[in-house]
Amino acid sequence: MWTVPLTYDSRMCRLAAYTGPSILLEQFLLAPEHGLVVQSYAPREMRTGRVNADGYGVGWLSDEGPARLIQDKPIWADHNLPTLSRVLCAPTWLAAVRGATPGLANHPANTQPFLADGLLFAHNGFIDDFGVMRARIRHQLSPQIESSIEGTTDSEYLFALIRQIRADGIPDLADALAALAGRLADALGTRRAQVNIILAEDRRLHALRHAYNEAAPSLHFTTDDEEYPGGLLIASEATTNGSYWQTVPENHILTLDPDRPAELVALS
Repeated sequence: MWTVPLTYDSRMCRLAAYTGPSILLEQFLLAPEHGLVVQSYAPREMRTGRVNADGYGVGWLSDEGPARLIQDKPIWADHNLPTLSRVLCAPTWLAAVRGATPGLANHPANTQPFLADGLLFAHNGFIDDFGVMRARIRHQLSPQIESSIEGTTDSEYLFALIRQIRADGIPDLADALAALAGRLADALGTRRAQVNIILAEDRRLHALRHAYNEAAPSLHFTTDDEEYPGGLLIASEATTNGSYWQTVPENHILTLDPDRPAELVALS
């Protein structure tokens, strides 16, 4: 029985992340009844748009280092994915299926998750009037971080700003997400934005569920799903049909670490 309370968001993209004992990509991405493949064409918790067909990506962190696979095609159209998913194995995964915001091109450079500084990043949401906001974000970036931006999306600029916040002296990712929320509030004014973010570092996941002058997109997590013994998951929509999923409250930061209890902190 489906037990997660339904909430709704107004833009597209679906995200999912896992950390815990090493698992195959197949178990994380393809096997779940309501995994990202299904969510890409039959999402349950999106108000507008029904198809996330503007590319997909998956990143992983392992002892061999961070890596990612990105495609500017629908996830169901990549015929190599089923084969690769049966051999790729890692303890930390982050994936996204994309529904492009109008005006932000469908291109590999705009496809999440993004990877830099040993971090994986994915964002579900939008920033109104991004042409103006992009200039305001860029003004806060060092030349080194700004020059690393390859695409044109609000998502990649948010990732760059998080990296800048860490470089400015806030290394803890949960604290950096809180600082990001504050900086955006100052810059946005009355503009709308949805800022659901998942970050992966080493064996730890951090997530922010937040919005400005708008309802936040859906976000859920589980720490005891029987299909993933010892594993922790975050997803835009619950990927399995168990009763183990909880909703991340709006305006909260979630941290999942296999060696610690889940931590939920409200934004001040």
